Amino acid sequence: MTGAPRPHQYCPPFDQLDALERLRVTATRAVHPALELDAVTQQMAGRDGLEVVDPEGVPIAHFAAEQISDRGADGLPTWLGNSSPRPYERFYLPPGHVRTMMSPTALTVVVDRRLNRNDITEIRHASAGRAVLLLVLCGPTMSPYTRGVTLLRRSLEVARSLEDARVVAVPLDPKVAADDPELQDEVVSAYAPGPVAWLGAHTTGLPGTRTMEYSGASGGLVLFFTGLSGSGKSTVAKAVREAILEEDGRPVSILDGDVVRRHLSAGLTFSPEDRETNIRRIGWVAAEISYHGGVAICSPIAPYDSTRRAVRAMAADRGGDFVLVHVSTPVGECARRDRKGLYAKAHAGEIKDFTGVSAPYEAPTDAHLDLDTSSMTVEQARDRVLTLLRDRGHLADPHQPEWMI
Repeated sequence: MTGAPRPHQYCPPFDQLDALERLRVTATRAVHPALELDAVTQQMAGRDGLEVVDPEGVPIAHFAAEQISDRGADGLPTWLGNSSPRPYERFYLPPGHVRTMMSPTALTVVVDRRLNRNDITEIRHASAGRAVLLLVLCGPTMSPYTRGVTLLRRSLEVARSLEDARVVAVPLDPKVAADDPELQDEVVSAYAPGPVAWLGAHTTGLPGTRTMEYSGASGGLVLFFTGLSGSGKSTVAKAVREAILEEDGRPVSILDGDVVRRHLSAGLTFSPEDRETNIRRIGWVAAEISYHGGVAICSPIAPYDSTRRAVRAMAADRGGDFVLVHVSTPVGECARRDRKGLYAKAHAGEIKDFTGVSAPYEAPTDAHLDLDTSSMTVEQARDRVLTLLRDRGHLADPHQPEWMI
């Protein structure tokens, strides 16, 4: 005796699992786009249907065979149950429940990155005594490395500092939202009971006006100094680290080019290929530090624009803010300061591929700050970097109140 044919089981990528969850809780009217399937899965599902499971194998939804096409799995599935619990599961509420529990005058703030001190100030001014809904974009929610946990934890801290605030988690990746504004608008509209404000859009202005693109979510920072050997980048980097430790107490890691070469990149040469490998290793470590909310200060020469952009992308992918500082001290001044005699050896031909002498340095055109240490003190350079970090919300203003942790 044989039973009915079993549908083919399939675990989609994390972003598509979130799309199904949004559809299940009625945050959207359809999967955007249809659930993508490879050719083999299409063939098997087109015969007996498709059973979607989460990463732990829990059945979530069923698509009938007639819903399968070369587009993938389309239409509304039959729901089989909830997926496995996520961290902070109790904050993933259906949109209808959220609109019922919140006042229609409540201000919804869309949280697509870690809230910083500037954000908190704007939210307090914009709410003006009314309730606040912190709508946190938490995807990919099924990933064990989701940035949503960091966002939720910080948002809960902030909510406790506000007079009347609730936190709700949404199964939507901030990067997906930034790439698809129509999808973001549909999801936010499903949850928001009243006016909407977007981080970075000066929330004291007209609600519902989005001006911000996705800019990272972890609250971590990759502070990247680039410049010639002897430019002063390591000295300024260390001064900034000491100031952050004294003023803020946040964990700070220094990734100096020479130190990394001795430990992480031992055996690499100074060829262009090995230089790029060294910087990419620094970038990867720095991005991981930023993912966990820390500060990574890097001070390699990093002569190539393409490699610096690769590090920027690594930081963004892990949810960190990337700040590039060009220490543009002229090569003549760098050579005059040279305590190791490297420039003299390079000019004598004893060192090949030496940046600024026999190898090129591509000065950045996208630096957030330019420092020429031949015309300023270390303290002045340090303070300019600290001001930039305060402006970006990474450090407290000394005049801000204690609750802005």
